[in-house]
Amino acid sequence: MTVVVAGKGELARFASVDTWVFDLDNTLYPASTALFPQIEVKMRTFVARLLDLDEADARALQKQYYRRYGTTLRGLMTEHGVAPLDFLAFVHDIDHSALVPDHRLAEALARLPGKRYIMTSGSRTHASAVASRLAIEHHFDDVFDIIAADYIPKPAAETYDRFWKETGIRPERAAMFEDLARNLETPHAFGMRTVLVVPPDADGSEDPELPDWEREGRTAAYIDHITDDLAGFLERVLEVIGAPAPASDATAR
Repeated sequence: MTVVVAGKGELARFASVDTWVFDLDNTLYPASTALFPQIEVKMRTFVARLLDLDEADARALQKQYYRRYGTTLRGLMTEHGVAPLDFLAFVHDIDHSALVPDHRLAEALARLPGKRYIMTSGSRTHASAVASRLAIEHHFDDVFDIIAADYIPKPAAETYDRFWKETGIRPERAAMFEDLARNLETPHAFGMRTVLVVPPDADGSEDPELPDWEREGRTAAYIDHITDDLAGFLERVLEVIGAPAPASDATAR
């Protein structure tokens, strides 16, 4: 396990946090689960069928749209007028069985003081399926998905602003957990604690084809903490801030 922090003094700053916000894919579950690659295959298939492209050209265009627009969906909506709900239904029709209950994460989530949200560039349906398989769905107050964001993905400031207004979150009293560094720059600018969740160096789970630009920002000043063990990081935070141990029925919240 690798948890990169500046010491207990820095973790103590989480004592003022009353809202905990988590990205979904490759954050609440490890990249080694290889769930998101299923979605990437579905996205490429969608692009290939839509534009009559072979697999290589479809992949290249999908990555191009992802980089330019923040999500493949946004690119397809802008460039080709794709109906977003059709796209979301297709790409999230995957096999979630690789996910198993994460009781350690569930217990840590149950002990976090205040409210907890999932903020994802996917759909609520996909988020619910993932959280259900992890047995953590009952620990979240709500899901803010790409539909709620009017299909404008992170890290757009207007999306975070919409999220805060809809939920009543005060960003200076909130923490954000993400697997993509660039999505933490905006929340950090508004005062959120930021935690980057990365794959363990030794598990080989990071996609070797991941472009360099997706790895950029991991050492940026807007990253407050880095961890490759989300549950372990939350346990350390809870220990430092003195959060009470869970009641016997805490995981059934």
